[in-house]
Amino acid sequence: GVEQQVGAVVGRQIGVELQAAADRAGINTTFLLLATALVFSMQIGFAVLTAGSVRTKNVKNVLLKNACDAMVTSISYYLFGYAFAYGSTSNAFMGHSNFALSGLPSSDYIFITFQLTFAATACTIVSGCVCERISFYAYLGYAFLITSFVYPVASHWVWSSSGWLTAAALSGPDDSSFRLFGQGAIDFAGCSVVHMIGGFAGLCGCAIIGPRHGRFDPNGEPIPMPGHSATLTALGAFLLWFGWLGFNPGSALVVAVPLTATELSNGDFVLIQPQLSAQRAALNTIIAASAGGLSALLLVRVRDRVNDLNACLNGMLAGLVSITASCSLVEPYAAIVIGLIGSMLYLFASWLEIKLKLDDPLEAFPVHGIAGMWGALAVGLFSVERHQAVAGFNYRSWGLFYGGGGRLLASNAVLVAVIIPWVCLIMASFFFLLRITGLLRISADAELLGQDFEQHGGFAYPEDVIETVEAEETVKELPPNFINRPPGSQSQGSMARTVHVESRDGPDEEANF
Repeated sequence: GVEQQVGAVVGRQIGVELQAAADRAGINTTFLLLATALVFSMQIGFAVLTAGSVRTKNVKNVLLKNACDAMVTSISYYLFGYAFAYGSTSNAFMGHSNFALSGLPSSDYIFITFQLTFAATACTIVSGCVCERISFYAYLGYAFLITSFVYPVASHWVWSSSGWLTAAALSGPDDSSFRLFGQGAIDFAGCSVVHMIGGFAGLCGCAIIGPRHGRFDPNGEPIPMPGHSATLTALGAFLLWFGWLGFNPGSALVVAVPLTATELSNGDFVLIQPQLSAQRAALNTIIAASAGGLSALLLVRVRDRVNDLNACLNGMLAGLVSITASCSLVEPYAAIVIGLIGSMLYLFASWLEIKLKLDDPLEAFPVHGIAGMWGALAVGLFSVERHQAVAGFNYRSWGLFYGGGGRLLASNAVLVAVIIPWVCLIMASFFFLLRITGLLRISADAELLGQDFEQHGGFAYPEDVIETVEAEETVKELPPNFINRPPGSQSQGSMARTVHVESRDGPDEEANF
């Protein structure tokens, strides 16, 4: 009888524990599913932002390319990316198993999907640097390369438990012998792994492909080429801000875990509570974006005597990028400082790009590459020991400004120092190879007419594109005899068409292509 009673008690206890584990799994799946949806919605933001930032003759093209980002990433990350990033058989450099998700349980699928959306984000950043002149097939090629290899290997270094830069432990919180400086680098949501990779890959493409036709005059002075829709640009930026509330808080990955206490350096004990990290990440994300946007607005107002919408929006995005690595680890007042400095660095890098005659239509490199670099370093300055412990990170070193020593800062500096050559060597080689084979850039005709007309069957705004100054200038810039070609001599990829261009100073012109 006693044995039966003991067995019944044990059975009930096991049942309670199993039910609790199932409840935690359900809560965590729901949390990560919501975060995944928010991060994926950033693809909408990127698409709308890019569409608004280009001229009307290329709107269809950039929208299609942004759609292809998500589709190419889905296939490439499924086939190769996840295996290189988190394959169960791995070394310090990369994983090398579970290709096409072979051997993985379906319980891992939500985590895989979440990571896939991060890969898509890194890929999409590049499009802002090379839009309006990169060929469609070159675009697909770099999208596949980044999401199948470049991004996954770097994410393995930082976020896999076996990566050589990781701050996670293989065999327990006290085993730090294998970690860099006994500490490892901390990048909570991807300043380096996502934004620096996208930003520096875009810089390579921007430098190698060259500026758009007419972007600089013969003396090297910039000629403004504003986007066609401030409405779309602003909407895209706000959609990105919205999606960042999944990007940063979602990087906690879980919100329901068994209670586990850890000891701080002063002898206090705290519980590892990732749900608190997610809450802190959400607040700091909002605050840093606000600080970045307001500081850019003010600085440009002082410099140029104008309240510049694009500068404000990009300053906001720079603030978001800057806080990404430390969003769950810093105090809110530090988030203001981080966002403000990120915005200032964005403005400086944007000015420097123009001086170097780099044509970056969306200023993607200053926003993502430079602000991402700053954000990764800011972790080593502002991270709080208690917040690191609550988030579950090893806390042997924390922010330099809080007495944590310099090991975390040194680890993150190494992270920044290796991400740049890793990305630039691979992506610059890829873009240069495409350039020498003539596959990187569209033809001069296609650039003047617009890729929508050349490749996609017509303009995105067929009713009013004919009334724009842009369309008038396009006809004026065409080579001699280009319009009056012999019958049957159509431009590449298009059938013979007639475009009516309404002149503001006279009757319509009719151009046959």
